[in-house]
Amino acid sequence: MKHYMTFIQDAVRMNWDGDALTDFQGKINYTYGQMAQKVEWLGILYSQLGLRAGDKIAICGRNASNWGVAYLSIAAYRGVAVSILPEFTSESIHELVTHSEAKVLFVGPWVKGRIDMDSMPLVETFISLEDFSILRSRKPVQPEQIDALFKERHPQGYRPQDVHFPVDNMDEVALINYTSGSTGSPKGVMVTHKNLSTNVVFGQANIPNDPSKRIVSMLPLAHMFGLMFEFLYQLAGGTHVYFITTGITPSLLMKAFAEVKPYMILTVPLVIEKIFKKSIFPVIHKPLVNLLWHTPIVRVPIRRKVYKQLMNAFGGQLEVLIIGGAALNKDVERCLRQIHFPYTCGYGMTECAPLLCYASWQTYKEGSCGRPITRLEMKVDSPNPATIEGEILVRGDGVMRGYYKNLQATDNIFTRDGWMRTGDVGIIDKQRNVFLRGRSKNMILGASGQNIYPEEIEDKLNSLDGVSESVVVDRNGKLVALVYPEDYSPERLPQIKEQMQLNLQRLNEMMPTYSKVSDIEIRDQEFEKTPKKSIKRFMYK
Repeated sequence: MKHYMTFIQDAVRMNWDGDALTDFQGKINYTYGQMAQKVEWLGILYSQLGLRAGDKIAICGRNASNWGVAYLSIAAYRGVAVSILPEFTSESIHELVTHSEAKVLFVGPWVKGRIDMDSMPLVETFISLEDFSILRSRKPVQPEQIDALFKERHPQGYRPQDVHFPVDNMDEVALINYTSGSTGSPKGVMVTHKNLSTNVVFGQANIPNDPSKRIVSMLPLAHMFGLMFEFLYQLAGGTHVYFITTGITPSLLMKAFAEVKPYMILTVPLVIEKIFKKSIFPVIHKPLVNLLWHTPIVRVPIRRKVYKQLMNAFGGQLEVLIIGGAALNKDVERCLRQIHFPYTCGYGMTECAPLLCYASWQTYKEGSCGRPITRLEMKVDSPNPATIEGEILVRGDGVMRGYYKNLQATDNIFTRDGWMRTGDVGIIDKQRNVFLRGRSKNMILGASGQNIYPEEIEDKLNSLDGVSESVVVDRNGKLVALVYPEDYSPERLPQIKEQMQLNLQRLNEMMPTYSKVSDIEIRDQEFEKTPKKSIKRFMYK
């Protein structure tokens, strides 16, 4: 199997003067040659800092060209990248950086003011993601020193033939990706170069791209979906990647699509569903339009008009819309199918770097999440996988090494014969189409692809005054906490409501931006529970 860094090395050499990374509405733009040169410069910096192969280097910042350069420099130096979401609380960032044993931390401007460098004693050097300047280091190194060493190593300048990335390390850990901000027993997924290469090889074989293509990166690079398919796989084909470096708003996203004209968009269901609810459904659900929508002959131009409207909203040159992370609303999917829009739904998880299933939009079966990718085995723990749902199990080149410094979690997720439990329930039909029937895990997917773990929110909420127990649910893209108060009685309801408003404010002060709770609903009776006294979550959606 071809190493993903071989793909990127070849793309750099063949596309030296072509655009690689651009900050949308920003000042930074790298050609493939300039990107490679900066990667080499950072490698010299690492050597002067005394770093060795296998050392951990953390990145915490919003999407940006320099985030991508930092990641590539770590891979090129044989280090281990540690990706941490910038939206995590300051306490979580401190805990995760320390847990990872990172010796270097790249800090984005949005994060810099929220962290305390003294709270991360294992970090020897802090580097700014704005300009790669050193913010603090136990071993003082001046940029002029690195410049001089760079010129000494490359007296004729850095040229395409000088680019040599390591490709003999397939089984080594490339990345530790933290799936949550928990400070109890963090789950840092150990992703190997083989895991990453499996995804890039599949992508290039099934959705080939080239230097003529452009894409908008809006999913977090600190998550596998964004890192793999909006960055690594794109560079592997020589594509030009534009990063949205600020908070994402609908207007900014539409502006980026209009200017960049991406060939591919990767998103989560919530984004598409919001577009439909705001722009598409209000039109086609009008009585007259709805009648014409289902009338033979007349419906063709009506649906074609909606197709064109949606395609123009995405920039006009879209070849495929890939939706992943959760089930797509059936009404939305039906409409996409009716207008013959080039969409498909995939299935993945961080532990598989991330892809498990995919099908081209031409062969995609409605309601499914694609078919198992190559170099991956998949089965359903069921007496009849095609008709009786069961837990989906996988093994193969894409499956992670395990959880960093968390043997119990690693043992729990793997069977004795090496299959990994996905925690998802579904079936696989005779054509190998995979249909998810539900999540046995309770993770909620945020609008920008962040993983939200309700137990973490509930743990904090349950510790506040007057809360007996709680369940956090997703209501139309907003988090709502259902609370059974202590000492509930109808007479005390005014005081309880007042207390819960205070609790809501206190809770949100403790949570990252993407997992803030919008409202608290008060229940007048306890939640129903299993014999083991666990709340029956499926009853409270």
